[in-house]
Amino acid sequence: MTPEEYDNLSPEERDVRDRENKAREQREQAALPYTWKQELGEVDIVVPIPKGTRARDLNIKILKKKLSVGLKGKEPILDGELCKEIKLEDSTWTVEDQEIVHIHLEKVNKQEWWENVLTHHAKIDTTKIVPENSKLSDLDGETRGMVEKMMFDNQQRQLGKPTSDELKKQEALAKFQAAHPELDFSNVKIT
Repeated sequence: MTPEEYDNLSPEERDVRDRENKAREQREQAALPYTWKQELGEVDIVVPIPKGTRARDLNIKILKKKLSVGLKGKEPILDGELCKEIKLEDSTWTVEDQEIVHIHLEKVNKQEWWENVLTHHAKIDTTKIVPENSKLSDLDGETRGMVEKMMFDNQQRQLGKPTSDELKKQEALAKFQAAHPELDFSNVKIT
């Protein structure tokens, strides 16, 4: 279905379609030999391995665009091309309780969601991802200021009050009126 066709669906039809797609995605993801989650800057993968497996028993290769995980002398559990490039120097793997391999991949492009881990595996709909809330204190000064302004403006609109830009215009007009009392401002509209 194209985005245009989706947009033409009624809200009820979209809801049904979204639920069907989510159920299909969950089935496809559950069939993978691993689980994974992501944030904008990173991907974390959990691969179950036979109990008692040690790191020395594993054959793990993490390359810029390729990932392979398996037991030495056996077929890999997963092996293929990563859907996007990673930063090798910041990507790691560890074994937990001799039954799980944790793989942490740092994305090169920290501004896009991955559709899948390996290109030959089922894709997810990245337009439906709801990112976890981040704390404003995690943001740099400029980004934080922009987010706070957007939050303020959104709150003002919901209350039917002027946004920060509209308030600045009103202030500028008030100063100009005070400086020029001889002018008639009765027909002035702020846009």
